[in-house]
Amino acid sequence: MNVTATALLAPSWLIHVAVAAVWLYEGLWCKLLNGEPHQAQVVEVVPRYGQKIGVAFLKSLGVVEVGLAIWILSGMAPLVCVFVQTALLMALNACGLLWARHIIHDPAGMVVKNIAFLVLAWVSASLPVWK
Repeated sequence: MNVTATALLAPSWLIHVAVAAVWLYEGLWCKLLNGEPHQAQVVEVVPRYGQKIGVAFLKSLGVVEVGLAIWILSGMAPLVCVFVQTALLMALNACGLLWARHIIHDPAGMVVKNIAFLVLAWVSASLPVWK
């Protein structure tokens, strides 16, 4: 039996939904609905601005993340979308490690998981939507 790697790949719609679900969970549940209060603590430790605008920043970021989920599912400009996802996640990780490393439970694990997630996001961007 000769099984190709393509035959083993999940359907493209499932890969798109998986990536969008992560952004939706992070944006809607964790930030907009305050399902993960620890995230507020992370942004509040940013020097000079964290205490003043931390919660507002987190809510705005939640809106952006929900928007990313919708963008992914729309299939519009997937390459631009994955560049935006990559830039945003790299910036968030860098800022988290710079200012809040001491309160992030597992900084190395966070980075490893986010690299794996970005690989999936890039795979998603390379596949047709809804086939």
